[in-house]
Amino acid sequence: MEHSPRDGKDSSPESASSPLKSASFNQDKHHSSSEATRSTSDGIASSITVTFEIAGPLDLGALESALLLLVRRHEVLRSEFRRLAGDLNCTALAAESIVLEAEEVGRFHSGDDLHTHLDKTFKSIDTLSWPLFLMGAVVREASATVYLCFDHIVCDGLSMPVVVNELQSAYADLVAERNPQLPAAGSYLTFGDDQRHRYASLGADDERLTYWKDFIRGNGGFFPRFPFDLGVPGDQLYPLVNRALPLLDTPGTDALAAGARAAGGSVFTAVLAAAATAQHRLGGPGVYRGLLPISERADEDGGAAGGSPNPWQHSIGWFVNTMPIEFRVGEGSSDHAATIARARTAYGELQRHAGIPFVRAWELLAPESFTLHHWPFPVNFFSYIDFRRTPGGHRHPLWKPMLHVWAARGNGISHWFHRTATGLHVNMLHVDTPQAHEISDALHEELVRVLLEVGGERGAGRRPVSIPRPTRPATTVRS
Repeated sequence: MEHSPRDGKDSSPESASSPLKSASFNQDKHHSSSEATRSTSDGIASSITVTFEIAGPLDLGALESALLLLVRRHEVLRSEFRRLAGDLNCTALAAESIVLEAEEVGRFHSGDDLHTHLDKTFKSIDTLSWPLFLMGAVVREASATVYLCFDHIVCDGLSMPVVVNELQSAYADLVAERNPQLPAAGSYLTFGDDQRHRYASLGADDERLTYWKDFIRGNGGFFPRFPFDLGVPGDQLYPLVNRALPLLDTPGTDALAAGARAAGGSVFTAVLAAAATAQHRLGGPGVYRGLLPISERADEDGGAAGGSPNPWQHSIGWFVNTMPIEFRVGEGSSDHAATIARARTAYGELQRHAGIPFVRAWELLAPESFTLHHWPFPVNFFSYIDFRRTPGGHRHPLWKPMLHVWAARGNGISHWFHRTATGLHVNMLHVDTPQAHEISDALHEELVRVLLEVGGERGAGRRPVSIPRPTRPATTVRS
């Protein structure tokens, strides 16, 4: 069963829409890249999909009402984009103009047939046309799997638990014939418009860019290169594969947390330090340099004791900034505490400078590559989310949410680490080359070994063998 939202009024979009607002920097760069590559073989479409389970016979009417409410509550899902005088603007269709049409698309007698259908359906989303998402459910006699797929332009990874929590809460209320009681959710359109106006006048000489400039000086350029050869020549883009792999089970993750606390860190800084250590053991540099996405959902003092409530905690949107980080790395098991401490200090410094949008910094500090529609080469990229701390996280063992990130083509490798009630996991999205598979396997094996060492397990395995590194110019090392 699939559900298609559409504008249900006869009036023109202008008469049914909200005032025109500026899109966020993330949205503008994503949209312009899609425009530029639409007629080429280097399409860079990307989407984020979430699924979750509903136990018991499905109340189809309640699910349809919950899905419609989701779209009506969040302006970003009703957004249409248009480029005026070079800048991307957006407007949201009026909430009451949106209707939902349910369609039974077929009965599937095998998992392979269902997978083929969903894969084709998810990849049909187009950044340049509305709607920018699709919704549906696989209905069984005693349960249902609900799925929602979004173009990246309207969401981020942390939006997915927001979606699951809101739909499950609204569905439960509707089944019980209650009016859904949902928390307030600020509009991402408001966030993006404010961001564009706040940083539009930023210049390359602004002192707020000092952190970025210091990183560039030590790194030898704006982007931190992934330290191993993935077999991708020049600036070519390749098909990507997504691999979801376990790292530690729940007891192992608890042991990691204890080891991290003993070193004055957290699971996040321990995983970051471990990823850096694994790279170093395989022949990577003694100074880790990478890009790290951070959430922009918290306003200054938002949600803090005595402060105003966080207006974006229950919102859908692309609330992500990307910042550089660097710290020295040890290699032996006795060095883990020091590396975790350096990672913690480096992250604290990063947070002090996290206000400048990544896309704006790229435009000002590396204009020679900003015209590209993708990053210029494989970049060292690390992301971490503790999904237990997201809205509805305590219900995830019952709801069984699953997150899937898809991108059509790329030239590198990205690691998304996440902690859940079942332990620690990683999603790797990388180019589909033999070298990338070999390197990702080696890094995964070594990373597990380092994590076990931090958690107190010694002698976790054999000494790693170095893997090839790409040729690159010498750079200055900053401590």
